[in-house]
Amino acid sequence: MRRIEKEISNEEEIIEILKNGKYAIISLCKENEPYIVTLSYGYDDTKRALYFHCAKEGQKLDFIKSNPNVCGTVIEENGYTDGCGQAFRSVVFRGTMVIVETLEEKKKGLEVLINQLEKDPIPTKNKFLKKENTYENLGMLRLDITDISGKEEKAES
Repeated sequence: MRRIEKEISNEEEIIEILKNGKYAIISLCKENEPYIVTLSYGYDDTKRALYFHCAKEGQKLDFIKSNPNVCGTVIEENGYTDGCGQAFRSVVFRGTMVIVETLEEKKKGLEVLINQLEKDPIPTKNKFLKKENTYENLGMLRLDITDISGKEEKAES
């Protein structure tokens, strides 16, 4: 990191950003062609991984099948500083995107997503998790994080 004074070196703080986020921006590449996509996610700290739901086919999956190595970011926006600056915390991570195949892991991934994205996850879980047909057309991705760093721009007082 070029500006060491902005680095977040505390692992717990980095994980907090992932746990509080809702959207990750993921960059993919196939045959030297870039592709970027914003996805809602859930963070699973037992696997140090992000889960995403998706269609069972499409451009995103074509890119992942060609090259599962990805880079992504999660940004926590914290308003403007006294000048024209923007206060934020962010993480940049690299890892491998895995297409989840097993029903058991799809169920786990969807539960992780719902827990993170819903203020009250119980009604959503009751609606979707108990129905086996929920998973018939559900694609699920898991991003196994191999490297992560954090950065912060603090608001000036």
